[in-house]
Amino acid sequence: MALDLNATSGSLLESVCSGIKGAAVTHITINSTNLENIAVGSLQTKWSARGDRILRYYIDVRHKKLNLHKEVSAPEIFILQSRLDALIASWDDKYESYLKRQSLLSGQAAADELTTEATLRLESLSRILTHTTLVDDKIDWETLKDRSAYVYPKDFPEPRPSSSPAPQPKYAEPKVGFFQVILGKKAGILAEAEANHAAAMQQWKDAEDRRKVRLAHGVAQWEERRKAFWNEHKAKEDAFKAEQAASHALVDQLAAEVASGEEEAVIEHASLVLERSDYDGLFEKSYLLQYDRVRKLMKLAYDLPSIDVLPSTKAVKFVKATGELKESFISDRDRKANFESVAYQVCLRTIHELFEADEVGNIDAILFNGFVEFIEPASGLQKRSCLMSLLVDRESFCAIDLARVDPKACFKSLKGVSASSLASLAPIAPVMELDTEDRRFIEAREVGAALDQGTNLAAISWEDFEHLVREVFEKEFAARGGEVKVTQSSSDGGVDAIAFDPDPITGGKIVIQAKRYTRTVGVSAVRDLYGTIMNEGASRGILVSTADYGPDAYKFATGKPITLMNGANLLHMLERHGFQASIDLAAARLSAL
Repeated sequence: MALDLNATSGSLLESVCSGIKGAAVTHITINSTNLENIAVGSLQTKWSARGDRILRYYIDVRHKKLNLHKEVSAPEIFILQSRLDALIASWDDKYESYLKRQSLLSGQAAADELTTEATLRLESLSRILTHTTLVDDKIDWETLKDRSAYVYPKDFPEPRPSSSPAPQPKYAEPKVGFFQVILGKKAGILAEAEANHAAAMQQWKDAEDRRKVRLAHGVAQWEERRKAFWNEHKAKEDAFKAEQAASHALVDQLAAEVASGEEEAVIEHASLVLERSDYDGLFEKSYLLQYDRVRKLMKLAYDLPSIDVLPSTKAVKFVKATGELKESFISDRDRKANFESVAYQVCLRTIHELFEADEVGNIDAILFNGFVEFIEPASGLQKRSCLMSLLVDRESFCAIDLARVDPKACFKSLKGVSASSLASLAPIAPVMELDTEDRRFIEAREVGAALDQGTNLAAISWEDFEHLVREVFEKEFAARGGEVKVTQSSSDGGVDAIAFDPDPITGGKIVIQAKRYTRTVGVSAVRDLYGTIMNEGASRGILVSTADYGPDAYKFATGKPITLMNGANLLHMLERHGFQASIDLAAARLSAL
């Protein structure tokens, strides 16, 4: 079964494509054998600062029965579709196993089958690395192209109009009695009967003529509707093919950019490779990729599966006395050994997949930092530690026969760093850190000191306005130990400043956008802010404008983590922090002419 999600320009489908403004036709299909258990969130978009192009698509998917959740993202719809297909396919496999377990009847046969399944799951842990040697990890770009044909209806659904003529009147010769003949009335009776028949025939002919006219008119209208129906589908087919061609062009463009070593393209290519890596539902993959084009270095922060999510069932027994199935588990020592083995295998397998898929030589070396999340027994708090780190060049790695190595010994021989026992969850210092600093941040500039009552905020430069907003909000958050940073004005994503509020209740990451407008702010600016909040993973957003907002803007912001500050609100905040200024929209509009 498949669920088609469509978003077209000029329309907003709340449950599917919230936030897609003026976009070309987008088409996402959820292919699953159990669609009723798949919940699909809104298709979110991240726009450029100028609002003229979409930078990235995001969609949230959940499996209701398995209690699984993942946000899938990609810069293009076809990449998003590929990642969704891989994810949903893995979920379908998991659900099939789940149903199989649920359908088993209590009894020895069920226990034996579950034991066999548990044994196979445990044995599969030792084949994680060798599995990748049997798979071609290269991306076939053609498989990312939709080659399906437009599906025409079998026929025009409306039946052709038809009607049948009424029965033709038949002449019935009247019976003439003996006395009517004697009295000479026979001729008159016959004449009258013939006249009546002639009149009936004329009425029938008139009715038949009218029926034929109505039928001809109905058929003509039906022909027009049928022609319009097929013309509409021909137009839809043309649009479908045009969308396919555009999507194919994007695939070709990505392939060309990968071939030329474009940083973002190389990262997206690596993401495609890792998403297609099949671990048979062992864990949900999560990672962060960064690429250094100059050094041809791919840096990877990878979330390893925790000990708790790895298979641990050893056997299942049927208890006759209670009619229950009782599981027995492998020892704690074996669980730790399996975790260690899996971690080293995942590390080597991931590096192998990236090197093998890199056909054009973009990657000369790979940094793998393996992380794990766990509950610290002493504090009960969620922790995340780096347990292993390996920096390896292509030549050294490709000289290894992965089908015959001991994963841990191989990791150590490549100068990998890890604790003596990974199961101890002891953190280590990575060989190299990923760059987690937001490069959009630029040095702040003080503007407030130059303000006076005669300064028209609606007429100052937009750079000064953004720095002023940063400055006043920095003073606002200073009492709580907060921090506000300005982002590059040429940056994508539309973020003018980001505040970090340490307050444990109301704080968090706050997106601030400054709009030096001289006319009413429309709903599109507020919708863009909401999309940016989602994309940045912020707790809330603040939109600051010199002008006021339209009713649609206020309506959209209702119930969302959005604060709308108009010119009056801004002047009040400035005054509270010792700044004097004014806002004259009319004067600003005149000065801009």
